[in-house]
Amino acid sequence: MTHIELFEPGCYQYVPGVFQYSGGVGAVEGYAIERVRFQKPVPLQLGVELIDKHLATVKLPRAAFCQCELRSPGQFTEAGFRAFNELYVGTLADWGIFRGGINPVARSNVCPEVNAPAEPSFYAFAYTVPADDPRKTFAISGSGGSVEGKSNYHDHIVRRGDTSPEGMSEKAKFVLSEMERRMAGFAAGWDDVTATQVYSVFDFFAVLGEVEARRAALHGLTWHFARPPIVDLDFEMDCRRVFHEHVLGE
Repeated sequence: MTHIELFEPGCYQYVPGVFQYSGGVGAVEGYAIERVRFQKPVPLQLGVELIDKHLATVKLPRAAFCQCELRSPGQFTEAGFRAFNELYVGTLADWGIFRGGINPVARSNVCPEVNAPAEPSFYAFAYTVPADDPRKTFAISGSGGSVEGKSNYHDHIVRRGDTSPEGMSEKAKFVLSEMERRMAGFAAGWDDVTATQVYSVFDFFAVLGEVEARRAALHGLTWHFARPPIVDLDFEMDCRRVFHEHVLGE
């Protein structure tokens, strides 16, 4: 069973990950995760202000913030990615969420190939709310086909530089398995998922015909024509079990 920890102020559990995000989050009993998508991505600082305002409007503490989906102008070098993450984590520290080097918040961060934002932006976010609904809810962070927690991503990318059908298949299998490992922390699997998102600019359609991918496609896949955040990553996926979703914006 995948190890999970409790973030008590936010009323959710999380799969420990790297400093910039956890592997995923799941609401505790008596709570549920709700997701909000912006009508259009909003720059990071404005997004922080809008999220803060929204949480106050629905009378929730900042600690309820448990997951977000980011959009960036283009792929980062590893040094650039770390610099960005230190800026992002600074907000979580200010909110009392990132403490002692531990980050419970789940996250995806991808780079749209078309209509990319001019600067890193929020696409969506999620938080926990009191709920009588006994159904479990969770949100799994994006995985981009590299072993996390190592000294770098580059040396651990699955089939680095190989975007052939065989290469994409192996990348997808790795990511699918990582999704399953993270969901296992919440005693969940693909049958529990309400939405799955895939991020790639390469042809991964051959993968969809394989048994390995079918297990993730009960409700179809939402394909975003986007790249994972770090140079040489070619395929990313995240998934969630959320029953209440909203759109914020004009």
